[in-house]
Amino acid sequence: MSFQNPVFIPGPTNMPEALRKACDMPTLDHRSPLFGDILQPALQGVKKILKTEVAEVFVFPSTGTGGWETVITNTLSPGDRILAARNGMFSHRWIDMCQRHGLKVDVVETPWGAGLPADRYEEILTADKNHEIKAVLATHNETATGVKSNIAAVRRALNAANHPALLLVDGVSSIASMDFRMDEWGVDAAVTGSQKGFMLPAGLAIVAMSPKAQAAIETAKLPRTFFDVRDMMKAYASNAYPYTPAVGLLNGLKQSCDMLLGEGLENVFTRHHRIAEGVRAAVRAWGLDLCAKSPDVYSDTVSAIRTPEGFNATDIVTHAAGKYGVAFGVGLGEVAGKVFRIGHLGSLTDVMTLSGLATAEMVMADLGLDIKLGSGVAAAQEYYRNEGAIASKEAA
Repeated sequence: MSFQNPVFIPGPTNMPEALRKACDMPTLDHRSPLFGDILQPALQGVKKILKTEVAEVFVFPSTGTGGWETVITNTLSPGDRILAARNGMFSHRWIDMCQRHGLKVDVVETPWGAGLPADRYEEILTADKNHEIKAVLATHNETATGVKSNIAAVRRALNAANHPALLLVDGVSSIASMDFRMDEWGVDAAVTGSQKGFMLPAGLAIVAMSPKAQAAIETAKLPRTFFDVRDMMKAYASNAYPYTPAVGLLNGLKQSCDMLLGEGLENVFTRHHRIAEGVRAAVRAWGLDLCAKSPDVYSDTVSAIRTPEGFNATDIVTHAAGKYGVAFGVGLGEVAGKVFRIGHLGSLTDVMTLSGLATAEMVMADLGLDIKLGSGVAAAQEYYRNEGAIASKEAA
């Protein structure tokens, strides 16, 4: 691999130099007033990115997986019944975590490549007359398949069923890259991490909890210590942590929020959509298909690209790393060996993306696939040129 080339995996993402430097700071006494000058702006910045006025944000030294555990252990009790769809590797892993914690999961098996079945959720929730279901899990962006789901539709399903279950959302590969409206969508708990849209190293689990989710904390009976939100609440009151925080990463998070808000959230989302559309234009030009089944579920942060039957898609990732020093993502779970993934989120531009598409073309040609060099790049170039012209006119 080469540190000079950008990565095209769906996380960790490329880091702007300013954020890398923000994390590289001298040792700071995390019990001094200076720490509050880092902590509080970081928390407030995350709230703005989540578009919430009422949720509280908690940042743990961990990853998105730790964020999942934070949410379930602080809101649920052993034996609680929850509802979830399995439509990819990351929804599967969250379901597995819940089962290991002694929760009863009603799993709606969903094709890998499809979005969450909000209509099926509504049927199940409506039938749950005694409100035994305590929470609904929703993966906003399934990183394994390049599929985004309609969280607003899931909330509408809950409302239509007049059901009080908590709505718990995995936004690890969407938040800070794709539009996320915590208050408007009625999300009770949102989970993300530092290493994707926030363009930082892995190491922070970022969790936001609505007032309803916070009210559930006192009655939740699942064991928790490191991830106990009550300890974090008490510490935050004095600009502190219940244990040693990752100060450098928190300083990076503060700067990341400033950078994203400075660009303008709508501009951030538009940039990701434009870059993703260019990648999709390239895939069409190659004569290949996405794992995502229809345009309404196409992800703006990662594309999982199907290769021809009988071809091992993992070879593309291995060859790209070995010969060209470029990283793509492998297929996971049910689509292992059937897709390779191009991550297009975080610190990325049209021009950087073109280099990844050009590399993918060379790799596929090297491996004997019927790919004409320059075809996908040209399709993406055409899209970026036209979209760039439209964006310039609108800005003017």
